[in-house]
Amino acid sequence: MLGFVISAAAFLNTGSRLRSAPRIYAHSQRHVIPKVMEQDDDGPQRPQAFIGSTFGSNSAMFYRQGTLVLEDGSRLRGVSFGYEGSVAGELVFTTGMVGYPESLTDPSYRGQLLVMTYPIIGNYGVPDDVHDEFGLPQFFESERVQVAAVIISDYSHHHSHWSSRRSLSEWLHSQRVPALYGIDTRLLTKKIRAKGALKAYIEFEPTVVLGDTPRMSFVDPNERNLVAEVSTTETKVYGAGNQWKVLALDCGIKANIIRSLVLRDCEVTLMPWNTPLLPLIQDYDGLFLSNGPGDPTMVEATISHIREILEAQLTGTITTKPIFGICLGNQLLALAAGCSTYKLPFGNRGQNQPVTNLLTDRCFITPQNHGYAIDTTSLPSGWAPLFQNRNDGSNEGIMHDTMPWFSAQFHPEAKAGPSDTSFLFELFVDVMKKPADATTITTALNVGRYTLPNDQTVKKVLLLGSGGLSIGQAGEFDYSGAQAIKALKEEGIEVLLMNPNIASVQTNMDGQGQSQADKVYLLPVSPEIVEEVIARDRPDGIILSMGGQTGLNCGIELDKRGILKKYNVRVLGTSVASIEATEDRGIFSDKLQEIDERIAPSFAVDTVEAALEAALEIGYPCMIRAAFALGGLGSGLVNDEEQFINVARTALASSPQILVEKSLKGWKEVEYEVVRDAADNCITVCNMENFDPLGVHTGDSIVVAPSQTLTDEEYHMLRTTAIKVVRHLGIVGECNIQYALDPKSQDYCIIEVNPRLSRSSALASKATGYPLAFIAAKLALGKLLPDLTNSVTQSTTACFEPSLDYIVCKVPRWDLTKFNLVSREIGSAMKSVGEVMAIGRSFEEALQKALRMTDTSIAGFEPNSFSIQSEEELVKALEVASDLRVYAVALALQRGMSVERIHTLTSIDPWFLYKLKRVTDMHQILSEYSSGTLPATTLLQAKKSGFSDAQVARRIGSTELEVRAQRKSAGVTPFVKQIDTMAAEFPAATNYLYMTYNGDEHDLPFNEQGTMVVGSGVYRIGSSVEFDWCSVSAIRTLRAMGKKSVMINYNPETVSTDYDECDRLYFEELSLERILDVYEREGCDQAIVSVGGQIP
Repeated sequence: MLGFVISAAAFLNTGSRLRSAPRIYAHSQRHVIPKVMEQDDDGPQRPQAFIGSTFGSNSAMFYRQGTLVLEDGSRLRGVSFGYEGSVAGELVFTTGMVGYPESLTDPSYRGQLLVMTYPIIGNYGVPDDVHDEFGLPQFFESERVQVAAVIISDYSHHHSHWSSRRSLSEWLHSQRVPALYGIDTRLLTKKIRAKGALKAYIEFEPTVVLGDTPRMSFVDPNERNLVAEVSTTETKVYGAGNQWKVLALDCGIKANIIRSLVLRDCEVTLMPWNTPLLPLIQDYDGLFLSNGPGDPTMVEATISHIREILEAQLTGTITTKPIFGICLGNQLLALAAGCSTYKLPFGNRGQNQPVTNLLTDRCFITPQNHGYAIDTTSLPSGWAPLFQNRNDGSNEGIMHDTMPWFSAQFHPEAKAGPSDTSFLFELFVDVMKKPADATTITTALNVGRYTLPNDQTVKKVLLLGSGGLSIGQAGEFDYSGAQAIKALKEEGIEVLLMNPNIASVQTNMDGQGQSQADKVYLLPVSPEIVEEVIARDRPDGIILSMGGQTGLNCGIELDKRGILKKYNVRVLGTSVASIEATEDRGIFSDKLQEIDERIAPSFAVDTVEAALEAALEIGYPCMIRAAFALGGLGSGLVNDEEQFINVARTALASSPQILVEKSLKGWKEVEYEVVRDAADNCITVCNMENFDPLGVHTGDSIVVAPSQTLTDEEYHMLRTTAIKVVRHLGIVGECNIQYALDPKSQDYCIIEVNPRLSRSSALASKATGYPLAFIAAKLALGKLLPDLTNSVTQSTTACFEPSLDYIVCKVPRWDLTKFNLVSREIGSAMKSVGEVMAIGRSFEEALQKALRMTDTSIAGFEPNSFSIQSEEELVKALEVASDLRVYAVALALQRGMSVERIHTLTSIDPWFLYKLKRVTDMHQILSEYSSGTLPATTLLQAKKSGFSDAQVARRIGSTELEVRAQRKSAGVTPFVKQIDTMAAEFPAATNYLYMTYNGDEHDLPFNEQGTMVVGSGVYRIGSSVEFDWCSVSAIRTLRAMGKKSVMINYNPETVSTDYDECDRLYFEELSLERILDVYEREGCDQAIVSVGGQIP
């Protein structure tokens, strides 16, 4: 193949001035991308540049362009990072956020071009091709990559994980699988959602195209017998000698299905797809029908063989044998029974599909990968639906009335995805033990049926607020309380609110069209005062979880004093006993040991002397954690006895108990937000990963959502543990669980569980679009998750786990400079006064936006005003966590310090550091231009990496407004995207928006021309929740006047960033650049800037 290579610097017209040695990647020796101009729909032509960073840190990168062609005429260009061979197939999408090695090797994807909706792929590389003790691929679902091609938004050129042995690019090259990045995958997902799965192909044109060169054409892989392509051709036995003999029909069986059976003492004999079954079945205890690709009607021979088995058993020709089918096996069982199947518009593929057990109404979160479904209206007599998809109503499993035959359309073995339904494998073994007992299946699957208690009637509820704002307890509880009031009023409940914070939105008596409390008591949230209110108003129930630590501690004391029992007030949601089990460190430790869960070695003590004895037992360094404390107050990592005594005394001065714990400094910190209802339906709404390693309070750490460096195994290991712990503790409503995860293994420890709404809950709500406080209040009343509606789509259930097709970055705000002699070091005790949240489609974009949001003086990821002369001082600034460490990292990268050394000094995961290195490289590239020489492609690439106009201007010697005019004239403008909780799988009914340069189309039209309201931004000393009250009042007044409102704010703690408060919410920067972008794009008729404090 003809071609040539040029350096990244030359590609960007910098004259080959990258100074460090080139580093060539496996996917990089390709043709350069030509500059191709594309027409924007309402302005100048847009230059060609690709989503994410298209150059490598300290490298010479080379590119080959590939084109994705769809049958509807669409053509999308991307950068190759896989094998460069043209390929055709069916274009489908998956909404899973982790598990790309498992997904790509799933035989059910055979013949398909897979669009991955999560934008950043390749983060944790690819492990070795090793096999486990059963002879199965340890990390993959088959022996090879099964997809025809991979299409993603942004590829991680640097991967980081202890198990990784190669990059995703290297793996795909070795497997001869094409792959493109730099494509707007949300655009593709919406197109597939609207038109169904599309025929498509990827083409790589040679440098010279001759007249007789054949062109690609569309193919439908479902017209082939795909099962024959993935099935074994010989008999294989796994788990030889195990008790239960299973005959497994291989239609494309996943490795973890075999493993799941073998681990349950099954000997699995794997047979080719077209094996006659009737002559063999008598020698086995059960028949398993596997998953597989394509149209089930293409394997008529298999269907006929299964039908023979069914008829022989029904007529008594052979003894009864249990049958269990998964995915395609579900469809084959139905077809053999006489049912029919149909093609779904775009299939169900992902890891968050809610499925209802029709016998009990229990709902499970399931991984799925199929494009066909059973038509249950054609089920013959004797068969019944067993499971149903809660969102689209499609069938998810069937069972026979009298025979031990059942199936599931979803994947209980997971890989990738949750394993909540793995109990079906135990059920299969149970029915093999008693094949003649027709009640085994129905008895087992009827377990867990929930019956509503008779005493659920609640007419009047007392809601405890959090009181005055403080570090660790601020505006997030105004948001959660306001959401709770809205939920309670929707159910016709009379609401009494106790909160002395007059600046909060929830204490408004005039709701201005929104639900407000019936009575507001501006009184201290103390047991004595609360008792007076209870005696006066006689509420039926009380909610403790919306008022932070103040509400929890008050509720515990009310219960201890017998006040709640005296007045017959029921605690709604999580019980006091469950709250105490999480707050009392000793009880918490005992509870986790009851279920064999991991917690760091620790001792709960209540005196300094006892604490010293515990420290001697554990050894130094160790961690002190205070019980019943807010924001980690009194906690700290201590290195010696003298420091230990001081910290212990301080902690015991504000808490009755402390936990002395083994230090896990340097481990990753990961958090999950968990929701559970009274019927034991349980979901995790959001998982988040700290940028800083363990030792820095989550409130003081940069946080990303979802996690970026966890594999599917780790992600779902921690998710499964979270659900197990929450169920054991008996929490009803919302809570969060925090983990320490060893960066060099799968070892983990549980740090704590917060049995209430928190600042993390507000962040998770805004990050995902899932209204945690609103849902938690409904659950406190006894409502069940499957019966509640997803308020963003307004067409799907709330019993699901959000899929993100963007990345969220939270950065704290400190005001330590306002105080003399205050240490700028940060640790396990929270010091930040507020936080910001930025949304982007690359980490670079989201982080740079977030840093600017913290203060108008911050330009982005660069040293800003941080300056240190000596190497020794810089090393210390990296080693010791402080509010300025991220800028120390920027300075270190600017001075040429390696990522490896920075990682050694900070324990920050290399994946994050390599991403930051790319930002530093872009600074260098920009500085080599002037205003007159800056190419539009380079400008667009900088914008995709999160650079502001002001940042670019400083690098090229221009002004912010000149750069703005320059980029607009070149067609470099941002696109507006929606947050819809489901990665575009279902349309959003709300306008919760953000702007990004990493896209190719807007998600919505701009025809409302509303009034812009500029919010107050991050909380800081002197500007807090009072300005959010002003902003919300302005929005509600506009609505009352019949005017459309457009809100701009970036504070996740606020009511103003609740997407149903306004007509359009932009979670965006309050900068001149972004406000003008929104104002011009929306065509706003006017703007209100007087209600947001000093920033507007």
